[in-house]
Amino acid sequence: MFGNKLDRLNRDGRMGLLPIKHDLDRLFDEFVGLSAWPFRGIARLERFSPSIDFFDDEKEIRVSAELPGMDEKDIAISIDSDGLRIEGEKKDEREEKGKGFYSSECSYGAFVRVIPLPYEVERDKVEAKFAKGVLTVRIPKAADAKAERKRISIKGE
Repeated sequence: MFGNKLDRLNRDGRMGLLPIKHDLDRLFDEFVGLSAWPFRGIARLERFSPSIDFFDDEKEIRVSAELPGMDEKDIAISIDSDGLRIEGEKKDEREEKGKGFYSSECSYGAFVRVIPLPYEVERDKVEAKFAKGVLTVRIPKAADAKAERKRISIKGE
């Protein structure tokens, strides 16, 4: 299979490596079984990375993450020297039965997001709220972090 592609590459350099990449992708998908889904009845694997908004004001840092279709029990939040860590697993399972048909569909996706924090924070006062698929974490800045901010003026030409 690859020999023919490589022969064509050697004879005319215009083809590039794209056909080989497509063949490798196809082989990998067949090996893992993803391209044959839903016919083989295996779970579909999806990449899921929530959208994150970061707000920074005088008193606190606020991080919002869009997590549609998830519950608060599927989410874990922690804070350490690396920053705010949000992780979770999204699961979606559907089953439908009718006259003459049966359909079962599953999708799974795990994620980890680490948001670096630019200031010292009051870890004991961090609050998290989850409503309508949006996680909002409020992180109060430490007193000395609030004083460190200095506004710099911008001069025009």
